[in-house]
Amino acid sequence: MFEATAVRHELLDRLKSLHQAVLEEGRAQYERWRPHIRRRAFRLGGLNLAHYLAFRRRDLRSLQIELAPWGLSSLGRSEARVVSNLEQVIATLGAVCGEEASELPPRRRARTFYRGERLLARETVRVLGALRPERRVRIMVTLPGDAAERPELARSLVERGMDVARINCAHDQAEAWAAMIDHVKRAAQELGRDCRIFMDLAGPKIRTGQILGENPDYRLLPGDLFLLSREARPDADLGAARLQVVCGLPDAVDQLREGAELWIDDGKIGARVEARLQGGVLVRVTQARPKGDRIRPEKGLNFPHTELRVPALTEKDLRDLDFVARHADAIGYSFVQDAADVVRLQQALVERETDLRRTALVLKIETARAVRNLPDLIVRAAGRQPVGVMIARGDLAIEIGYERLAEIQEELLWLCEAAHVPVIWATQVLERLVKKGTPSRAEITDAAMAERAECVMLNKGPYIAQAVGILHDVLTRMSEHQTKKTPQLRALRSW
Repeated sequence: MFEATAVRHELLDRLKSLHQAVLEEGRAQYERWRPHIRRRAFRLGGLNLAHYLAFRRRDLRSLQIELAPWGLSSLGRSEARVVSNLEQVIATLGAVCGEEASELPPRRRARTFYRGERLLARETVRVLGALRPERRVRIMVTLPGDAAERPELARSLVERGMDVARINCAHDQAEAWAAMIDHVKRAAQELGRDCRIFMDLAGPKIRTGQILGENPDYRLLPGDLFLLSREARPDADLGAARLQVVCGLPDAVDQLREGAELWIDDGKIGARVEARLQGGVLVRVTQARPKGDRIRPEKGLNFPHTELRVPALTEKDLRDLDFVARHADAIGYSFVQDAADVVRLQQALVERETDLRRTALVLKIETARAVRNLPDLIVRAAGRQPVGVMIARGDLAIEIGYERLAEIQEELLWLCEAAHVPVIWATQVLERLVKKGTPSRAEITDAAMAERAECVMLNKGPYIAQAVGILHDVLTRMSEHQTKKTPQLRALRSW
């Protein structure tokens, strides 16, 4: 009996010490952020994020194991309410230990305890639109170029469950964008639905340009060499290189060093820089299919482990912003890397007389640097306007390594929930279904796990309307079983 009492008191002391450290470190971090938080709606989110960072800098696994046998929260679902969760556990364990109520945190009413969840729900409405009664998670759909000429497509997508229409500004022009927006708004009005317009700035997406050489269709094999050049040089002596590949962003080539990795076309071809040459770099293929792979123009180039210093906001983005700022409910910021990038875009919006309180900004997390800087990115952005975060899993997987994607994806979800910021789960969701008409088992599971986010993005494809209907059904069913990290104990009906 004495031993059990001593264990309880020792556990209580550790919780009190943790609580005090989280309060002190969190407050200190929040005070550093405070000059950048002009928006009252984000003050509690910013403070809770600061507390969460202090909380999660510690390894709490042994504490969780020791709390569970006492029937107390193991602190594993503290994201939206770090301090409240800690204080409730301390108050309960303190009562069990016979401590005076005056020495313990006051018990919070349920409404106060769940305030973080309400703030996240409110911010999600600001960024992604109204909640549907049958499901919590929104569906975003990337519109194809021909959506400008197909009003029936917009109607079909809205009817089947699209909540947010995404327009990728890397493609088409303002005239086509205007037509797409008109079709979506008309369909939403006729069907009595809320459908937001999300416009994605192209950003400095690095792509292949011209492919030159004796045989531009040559299939590269591991060990083959090619020249990655700043500009097309038809008369260049390729030597042992099979091809000359022009880089769409010449400044990126200048920042590559010997040994740097690069990946082409969503990771289909892997390579490494062998040597720097005048006007380019010599590259050796390290990964390709047994029969080889062709390099095509307009395919993505990724340079993991090379922190490219390129502006997130390009000249094209600034031109497009003249239209986007007037028509978008939310703006996607591609390849945002640090707080200075956020400041530049917000200043550009202010110059266009945009009401930041009504226009949401979605930070697309696509690089390791953006992952590291996410707390500061959120604070700078949400300090002035409604904010969401998109986990752009395609580029991110290549940049950080596929083996780390699941881990980092979870951490991004936790961090954003702590800041009361909605998350968009993006890239290759139901990809086979969208393109081929039949889903794989793995992608249905992936879509179901997306219930942990606030929105799921589907890309364009010939079977997109069918995919929206199936995703709507999956998310509706999963909403009865899962909310964020928390399982919902609905009665099982299979047994």
